[in-house]
Amino acid sequence: MRLLQDAIRTRRSLVAQDGTKEVGAFLHKKRMLCSFLAAALCGSVFAERLFADEKATANNAVQASQAPADSQGPTPGEPANSLWKYSGFMDFGYLLDFNHPANHLFRDRGTTFKVDELDLNMAGAGFKKEAAENSRWGTELAVQAGKDSANFGFSATAPNVSGADVLRHFGAANVSYLAPLGSGLTVQAGLFSSLIGYDSLYAKDDFEYTRPWGADYTPYLMFGINASYPFTKKLTATGFVINDYFHLAHPNNVPSFGGQLIYSASDHLNIKETVLHGAQQSETALEFWRFFSDTIAEWKKGRFTTAFEYQIGTEKVNLPGTPRALWMSAQLPFHRAIAGRWSATLRPEFAWDRDGRWTGSKQTIKAFTTTLECRLPYWKTHTIARLEYRVDDSRGPGGGFYRGAVMARGVVALVPTQQLLAIGLIVTFESH
Repeated sequence: MRLLQDAIRTRRSLVAQDGTKEVGAFLHKKRMLCSFLAAALCGSVFAERLFADEKATANNAVQASQAPADSQGPTPGEPANSLWKYSGFMDFGYLLDFNHPANHLFRDRGTTFKVDELDLNMAGAGFKKEAAENSRWGTELAVQAGKDSANFGFSATAPNVSGADVLRHFGAANVSYLAPLGSGLTVQAGLFSSLIGYDSLYAKDDFEYTRPWGADYTPYLMFGINASYPFTKKLTATGFVINDYFHLAHPNNVPSFGGQLIYSASDHLNIKETVLHGAQQSETALEFWRFFSDTIAEWKKGRFTTAFEYQIGTEKVNLPGTPRALWMSAQLPFHRAIAGRWSATLRPEFAWDRDGRWTGSKQTIKAFTTTLECRLPYWKTHTIARLEYRVDDSRGPGGGFYRGAVMARGVVALVPTQQLLAIGLIVTFESH
């Protein structure tokens, strides 16, 4: 609230000075910070107000269901499960790099980018209430910190939004509403989980500890508005308008647009197609807009889950000769719940950045990751322990991984192959 008050006082001061350009620049820099904080405040207000209303509604429903048929009033019963969910987690990881780079960096990565040291890669806490027919308003607020919150959400080719050091600590800040239209139109506004990608920013929600290359170069979060509608039991469509491809980058003032179709082909197979189109550089003419497609097919049966994801992105770059940049990636994870608390995952993948537009380096990457996981539940907590082996191979004019000591002028040598042995320990808490 204090930040919002300071922003308002500063804006008034600039207007009083008749500094039109300064006012515009100020609003340009502060718009994301104010919007994030406003969404967070809205979530808090909804949380306080709706909690009392929905708790009373839920308790009344339980009392009514437990009352005898001839009863004229409610009878005492056990409290209903809350419509609200509270959660938190801590994620510690150690990545042993057999190249032992002096700078301790996993080159060109946005998550788990520190090696040969024990780190708190991510910690977070928040609350959430889903929009439903008997309670049409929903809200979500989450905050986060750790190594993985330092690099995600930024672009290698565009400047950061002002206040990014604060905004990167928000994992969610949104409100939603389920409109009583047909099968139910759900509208969500604020900062929400990305509609693109198979993997989450949080390792606790993924099969493996380290994310694939495609995940680190697609948005983990989106800032804007989306609307989703189930046309049939098998087909759901979603449209969205967001500020930029990466929510903490600000190449221009033009929003990006996209849509998604989810089709349940069978009880075991789901197919998802998401596309995005928008200007991701200072030049906003339509010919320079980026087109991106993310295709996912997931098959689940019993203890086995597998998926295939293919991503492709292209855009004409506003440089001499107007070259067209091209990027693509794919992964094929296989996950198997072995017995009890144990599971294992294999994930082959590749990524090709022909022009260095996404990773910052012209390279072709092949990687293979294997993970063994054990989950230990206790009360409302889960302790997740993972042992992971990963090998990456990067070839091309800009390819390679850091190795060994610092050379002359702070340069670290590059080699094409890197092997990692990762140990992850994640502790999670959920209200129910």
